[in-house]
Amino acid sequence: MNVKRTLMRAAGTASLCLMIGLTGAFAATTIEATPKPRPATQATEASVPVPERGPVTNLPLPRYVSTKSAEVNVRRGPSLTHRIDWVFERRGMPLEIIGEYGHWRRVRDRDGAGGWVHYSLLSGIRTVIIDQDMLVLHRSADPDSEPMAIAESGVIARLGKCKPAWCRITAEGHKGWVEKTTLWGVRPEELRD
Repeated sequence: MNVKRTLMRAAGTASLCLMIGLTGAFAATTIEATPKPRPATQATEASVPVPERGPVTNLPLPRYVSTKSAEVNVRRGPSLTHRIDWVFERRGMPLEIIGEYGHWRRVRDRDGAGGWVHYSLLSGIRTVIIDQDMLVLHRSADPDSEPMAIAESGVIARLGKCKPAWCRITAEGHKGWVEKTTLWGVRPEELRD
């Protein structure tokens, strides 16, 4: 059965509201090498997790991307001969890449549903989905700062700068800072300039 899956649930109907009265899984081949001695000041591997790298791109896995097209087929396997399980019908939908094979990327959405997508349908432009209803966008990364707008759960926003606990997002022309924990599509430890 070919299922159309639209993660626009709220994204299609959700909106950003101005506040009234406020101002503006394939294994990679590994090559073993003789380890180099580490200086005494460098952390050991046990204390600092080493991110997994994709066998094709050598980029970190997992990582976030977004859909480049308004129609993205999600397949059961990494080729055109595999069945299409569903279609993402929204440009800019954030997805998490969890695997690579040739020109194909294994992705999952915020609900954990996954499949294989051709890399040409994905973009490095970072977007996030707001996971909290009536989320206040603040002027600065401080809960006591001036509120700029309110966003409903499900709104897709472009990701900007990220500090340890806050990120700046842009949605429907409105910008503001929100707590990282209210977003899907950004890692808790991720920092962005």
